[in-house]
Amino acid sequence: MLDSIPDIGNPNYRGQIKMAAYLIADIEVTNPEGFKKYQEAVPATIAKHGGKYLVRGGDVEPKEGNWAPTRMVVLEFPNMTTLKKWYNSDDYQNIISDRTDNSKGNMVFVEGY
Repeated sequence: MLDSIPDIGNPNYRGQIKMAAYLIADIEVTNPEGFKKYQEAVPATIAKHGGKYLVRGGDVEPKEGNWAPTRMVVLEFPNMTTLKKWYNSDDYQNIISDRTDNSKGNMVFVEGY
């Protein structure tokens, strides 16, 4: 029975197991009124490109280190290619300044199971 469970830590399995891709962002909204336009427009672009919210705001409770995020966002996409297509799409690029002009923060893309 254990033979049927893939060893996901084995690099030989990379590519055989479909890995989702995640956008993880720590956003500090600096202009709430200006940020509203982005908040209203971005969900439709995410859904159109096969993504979904896993985390959208909510309380953050730091546990280790010096990281003290204010607003966390985690998006899931089917794979890294789809995530990058969304990020680079006209749909998203047309509204990205509504985020960058009204907030500051950090963002990463990461693959995972």
